[in-house]
Amino acid sequence: MNEADIPIDIHAGKLQDWLVSRRIVNKNWHMHVREVRSKISNALTDMPAHDGLVQLLKGAHINYFHCQQIIDILKTTEADTKNVFGRYGSQRMKDWQEILKLYEKDSLYLAEAAQILVRNINYEVPGIRKQIKNFEQLGDEAEKKIEDLKRSENVVLGEYHSLCKQLGIAGENVRQELVTKVGELPKMLNEIAGTVSALKKAIELYSAFMGNEGCLPVLRHVATSGNTTVYEFLYSESPLSIEEPPVKFELEEEAAPGEIDFGDDGGAIDFGNGGIDFGAVDGGDVNLEVGDIDWGAPEEAAANANEIDFNISLEESGIVVEGDGNAGGVAKGDESYSIFDSPVYREKLINELLELEAFLKMRLYELSTADKVQILSLTMMDNFPDHDTKSLSQMLVQVDVIYGKTNSPLIQHLHQIKHSSKYVDILTSKLKQKLVAIDKMKDTEKLMKNKSISFRQQSVDLKPTLTKIIEQTKILQGQIEKDISKRYKNRVVNLMGANL
Repeated sequence: MNEADIPIDIHAGKLQDWLVSRRIVNKNWHMHVREVRSKISNALTDMPAHDGLVQLLKGAHINYFHCQQIIDILKTTEADTKNVFGRYGSQRMKDWQEILKLYEKDSLYLAEAAQILVRNINYEVPGIRKQIKNFEQLGDEAEKKIEDLKRSENVVLGEYHSLCKQLGIAGENVRQELVTKVGELPKMLNEIAGTVSALKKAIELYSAFMGNEGCLPVLRHVATSGNTTVYEFLYSESPLSIEEPPVKFELEEEAAPGEIDFGDDGGAIDFGNGGIDFGAVDGGDVNLEVGDIDWGAPEEAAANANEIDFNISLEESGIVVEGDGNAGGVAKGDESYSIFDSPVYREKLINELLELEAFLKMRLYELSTADKVQILSLTMMDNFPDHDTKSLSQMLVQVDVIYGKTNSPLIQHLHQIKHSSKYVDILTSKLKQKLVAIDKMKDTEKLMKNKSISFRQQSVDLKPTLTKIIEQTKILQGQIEKDISKRYKNRVVNLMGANL
């Protein structure tokens, strides 16, 4: 086999060591390349205007092979400086020719070209590819974050609408709508109270079981008399008037600091100059000297002051004698609330419903067990009313329905709003926080969208750079292979491992 047909395979990563081991380049070539790079930098400051030079120098690391192309271009641009001996008088040409000679000394250009090739293969190309991949990954993460934000936004918005629906409001002016909704609370409570009468049989059943007709007093009263005031429940009579504590909500603008509102009594109170007006005095002006006291009664009247007239009737005297008990009383404070509206008696009513529910469940369980006869013989009394699982189930359903309505979220919220002025602020703040959270998520979503676009654009901008570096690296690889091939009688040279 002819030696010229045997290829020379060189691993690209070990190219520099291969060149040094074959003594093609000096192992101290790094010390000389700095001078060449310095001269190239100086020469680049004075270059003629030429499209070929612009394209050649654009984004490229100038090496020996570029210098050869520059000289070829300068032969055209500096042709008028050439003398009869074939030498150029142009300083530009002299500078680049000197650079070329320095490169060719000890094959310095080949060592530098090998260094550039290895750097491009091992660092530049993988680095740019990594940047592109990183930007694409960041863009994907930003888009995923946008999708997550949209899902979270929909969840929070759904919670907002769900809570508004639960409260029976539109959600446009939350505070005002909640305060308005409180006005509907009495009607709602009366409707619920109207269904309690269906529990009479269950109450009677429980009373018979307990042997106590006074059990479940609140529930029994509502089932019989409806949603009366607490006053009527306590004293078994209706009040003459009801003075329910007013519900105060700060909806209007607050008074300026320092101002006191004494109510609208149609007139102003003037304490000017520290005087007090006691009103008009019959009989003319009262003129008192300093130190004098006018007792307003003559001496004759004082003499008769000890006499008592026993012929005056109670009606004439203005004294009212009230009867025993609370007849003609006024329902005030907690006694003025209806049973369903009173915080104390509402709680008692709920507890009694739970007590009745527990009893019905236990009775239903006893009747549904296998050994019914034995259980009934131990628990039933002679005066215990007849009942079966069907009737007990119906009673239990009625209790559950009333308990569910009484403890519904809307009723609870409205009850809390009415009896706590701060609760409406808490509830309003809770709803507003959801809207604020949605706005923040929308702002973050816009930011992520802008970031995604920016990352995608940076990735796109780097791709032409990567393509150009790969192209330049392949050209350099071919130039190195050709140069080494000339040194070994044009044998084929293959730089292995240069996977671009």
